[in-house]
Amino acid sequence: MKTVDAMKLSQLSDKFSTYFEKGKPLHFLSSLYDAIDSFFLTPKTVTKGGSHVRDAVDMKRVMITVMIALLPALCFGIWNVGSQHYIALGESASFWKCVGYGLLKWLPMVVVTYVSGLTIEVIFAQRRGHQVAEGFFVTGFLIPMIMPPDVPLWMVAVATAFSVLFAKEVFGGTGYNFLNPALVARAFVFFAYPSVISGDAVWISGAPDAVSGATPLALAASGATGQMPSFMEMFVGTVPGCIGETSKIAILIGALILLLTQGPAGRLC
Repeated sequence: MKTVDAMKLSQLSDKFSTYFEKGKPLHFLSSLYDAIDSFFLTPKTVTKGGSHVRDAVDMKRVMITVMIALLPALCFGIWNVGSQHYIALGESASFWKCVGYGLLKWLPMVVVTYVSGLTIEVIFAQRRGHQVAEGFFVTGFLIPMIMPPDVPLWMVAVATAFSVLFAKEVFGGTGYNFLNPALVARAFVFFAYPSVISGDAVWISGAPDAVSGATPLALAASGATGQMPSFMEMFVGTVPGCIGETSKIAILIGALILLLTQGPAGRLC
């Protein structure tokens, strides 16, 4: 049944794709359609030269694997944002209440990142007659994970647009950029709006003014080593910080996934 449904979906895709061909009314949206089609189905463009190895692995599957590797840090971070919030308020909260609060902080950032970044990606892809590169799906996943939980959404949009334009597209797009767009987005916020990404108050969402949200590095830099969390707390990640950076265990799990799937002994190498 699943195979039949997939075949019907593929046939429907082939039928609609004719409306986006060159000379047709919707050609100006062909790059966007191709990106959506590739996201849900197998990419139609494959290598044909004899020097290329052809198998089921393509850029789409590699990017999906990277996003899977990011999930442990993301899932823990979503919970930790909620947990730190309720700890700062002096309230006890259930696991799902913490997750719900964290999701309300993370989801809007993801939507803003993808809308602002993919819009620019589609415009450049259409102008150049290229496909939309799958790499931005990972970039759009990473940017909210390395931002403070209370960063204004308009700053996320501006930072994302800046990173895609000046860290990627001006150099020719995917594969030509020498800077990581996600890190450029964070650097842009740091230098353009330092008040929202530095200091003690930004790392705990909705924390009262009297509550310090200093990270372990900030405490160490100030000499307040006696106030630093324990090694286990820092390793597990139950400390203030960006959504995806606090849990070393979750990050190591993601690294292990990448080593097993894309490393020297992995299937995707």
